[in-house]
Amino acid sequence: MLKKVVIVVLIIIAFYGLVFFVNATTGEEILRSDQANELITIKEGTKDKIAEYVAKYGSTPYGIVAYILNTLRIYSIPFCFIGIAIGSIFQYVIGIRKLDVRDKGLALIITFVTILLICQVLPLVFAIVVMGWRG
Repeated sequence: MLKKVVIVVLIIIAFYGLVFFVNATTGEEILRSDQANELITIKEGTKDKIAEYVAKYGSTPYGIVAYILNTLRIYSIPFCFIGIAIGSIFQYVIGIRKLDVRDKGLALIITFVTILLICQVLPLVFAIVVMGWRG
């Protein structure tokens, strides 16, 4: 069960990256549209945030990784809460009559709580390792 969840998450991440790659290659058409100012504002805001992380951690790779981990931390909360809600529905609503569905719901809850904890703790561990041991 956990292998399936990991595979699905990796497929979603790969699809997400593919969408960004395709959008990056067709960026000229996007910039010609009416929303060009909003995109430029978002781009500049992201560059500023990455520059802050680069200044804080002292190198570009560490700054980019810290920015990505912080973004992952923020967006994992609603994703995992939705997964926990679906698991709770399986366990407590549908699982009243079917025991196999109840076990599936419990497995979903445990999986999403584990993913949530990892996504919340990973930026802290990164900061401790980079700032503490690297000097």
